[in-house]
Amino acid sequence: MTRVAVEGHAARAHAVIAAVGADRRAPGSREARRHASHAAITFASLIALPALAFDLQGHRGTRGLAPENTMAAYARAAAIGVTTIETDLAVTRDGVLVISHDPFLNPDIVRGPDGQWLAAKGPEIHALTLAELERYDIGRLNPASAYARQFPEQKPSDGERFPTLARLFEFVKATDKPLRLNIETKITPGNPDETVDAETFATKVVAAIRSANLTERVTIESFDWRTLVISKKLAPEIETVCLTIESDGMDTVQRKAGQPSAWNAGLDLAAHGGSVPRLVQAAGCGTWSPFWRNVDAASVTESHALGLKVLPWTVNSPGDMARLIEMKVDGLISDYPDRLRKVMSDKGLALP
Repeated sequence: MTRVAVEGHAARAHAVIAAVGADRRAPGSREARRHASHAAITFASLIALPALAFDLQGHRGTRGLAPENTMAAYARAAAIGVTTIETDLAVTRDGVLVISHDPFLNPDIVRGPDGQWLAAKGPEIHALTLAELERYDIGRLNPASAYARQFPEQKPSDGERFPTLARLFEFVKATDKPLRLNIETKITPGNPDETVDAETFATKVVAAIRSANLTERVTIESFDWRTLVISKKLAPEIETVCLTIESDGMDTVQRKAGQPSAWNAGLDLAAHGGSVPRLVQAAGCGTWSPFWRNVDAASVTESHALGLKVLPWTVNSPGDMARLIEMKVDGLISDYPDRLRKVMSDKGLALP
């Protein structure tokens, strides 16, 4: 249930209270007692709102179990039973929205038309047409790469190609489950030539979601909040998710920079009391999705007080999953949704 729906229920509940208070029936009469009883039942039903379901998200489909961002990974996620498939977007030279985490062809996961692994970083996806991109196989990990050693449980699916967003939409609508999507605009403020500009990216994504009639089942996420702010202006009905990370390797918040982070659409952290949840709220996002190591109980409590959901990424250890669930986060993104289902079951959470 959305915050708007909750507020609507609350408004109706207050209306019931006002009606009871304004009742002119004789106190103690049978009619007055019957009216008061009806009002009490109505009020109880209004405040007994259904609990928000825990959002089990499969990262890049199921990266730990199937080739990332492929139809095989999405099918595996659906079979395991996720709430949401989390995935990434790029744009081809001919303007087609496709699924890829990297803005370029990554030799850790890409084989050429000759069946051989790329020897080095390949061309940017934005430099290739869809027809050119579809010549490459992404159905297994390069066994010689360090990346492959991170995911020993991943099962290959040779012949997988970079899916289009349209094909993923078709898959989601064809399933017999109410699958949701959380799609990330892969764009970087410091590398404007990697892909289309933020305005074009956001416009394409919004148009695709609306055309597929999936506005209520898709969220748009990004580290580069420019696309989120633009998307929200174009389509207020589509929920946005503000991604953040604060680590030595990558920092999109940049607390010590002394100026607004380029990642945060010009919003100034200092102007919001140094609070990331308040910055997320200012960006118009309904969900804050932080790197899981950056989450603590206080930030979850603050976010909830602001009406935000908290969705940490990417959590793969059952112990860490359990600890974050105990902090009352609203969902988790994991490479291993099967592990997360087990932890959710152990914690007594409803499973999707």
